[in-house]
Amino acid sequence: MNITRKPDWLKIKIESTENYAFVQQIVSENHLHTICSSGRCPNRCECWSRGTATFMIMGDICTRTCRFCATKSGRPLPLDSYEPEKLAQSIFLMKLKHCVITSVDRDDLPDKGAAHWAKIVCQIRKKNPNIVIELLIPDYQNELLQMVIDSKPNIIGHNMETVERLTPTVRSKATYKNSLETLKQIAVSGIITKTGIMVGLGETEKEVMQTLADARNMGTSIVTIGQYLQPTKNNIDVAQYITPEQFDLFKKYALKLGYQHVESAPLVRSSYMSDKINIDL
Repeated sequence: MNITRKPDWLKIKIESTENYAFVQQIVSENHLHTICSSGRCPNRCECWSRGTATFMIMGDICTRTCRFCATKSGRPLPLDSYEPEKLAQSIFLMKLKHCVITSVDRDDLPDKGAAHWAKIVCQIRKKNPNIVIELLIPDYQNELLQMVIDSKPNIIGHNMETVERLTPTVRSKATYKNSLETLKQIAVSGIITKTGIMVGLGETEKEVMQTLADARNMGTSIVTIGQYLQPTKNNIDVAQYITPEQFDLFKKYALKLGYQHVESAPLVRSSYMSDKINIDL
């Protein structure tokens, strides 16, 4: 089913500010990538105007072809060995108190990029000792995930993305079970654990609630819930638009499950309002 008319609650007011131009300049001058641009995030203008951005490391070409994602797929370029320093310096210039880092999937690398993640965290911490570092990582497990954990970020997130039934058709390689195991290993380490899901892909209310419960049972303490929006005509269609009232119900249910922080609204994305998280770090 192809829904072409968006409801009023998904209309976005675009405003450009001095902060927006500043963030855009730093990203451009340092040849950095952001999921704000690559993922065609509807909140880019708002977040950049607030002086925040979600940086995407290891290039802008992903080895996977998830049907919801607008990031380019193909054969990635070699890793930029100077990326940790450039990113740390950019964050310093932006005077961020909370930074969010994500990445493309790099299944082409022997360690899938885990060591590069660790270098990124260490370099950011060295240049910005008081910053809160939040990561949004691929489905690493075991020793690869431990590499990232050992670099000691404040928050590690891994997105479930969707409900179990839809996972095989929406995600190209990650599995529902493996994603839960990733969340469990993070939580067991003692690091604050975060996940995110999209709705509007054809899931039922019961399935969303089950996914929230499954992630919470793994020890996840932060969750984001947002409306899936088709980024290009080549991506999977929107099955339905979820009302703000339904998002409120999801939030109440998640809080009842014991999540410490919940962002649930149509335009919420994984890193939306991350710097406003009210949780003991």
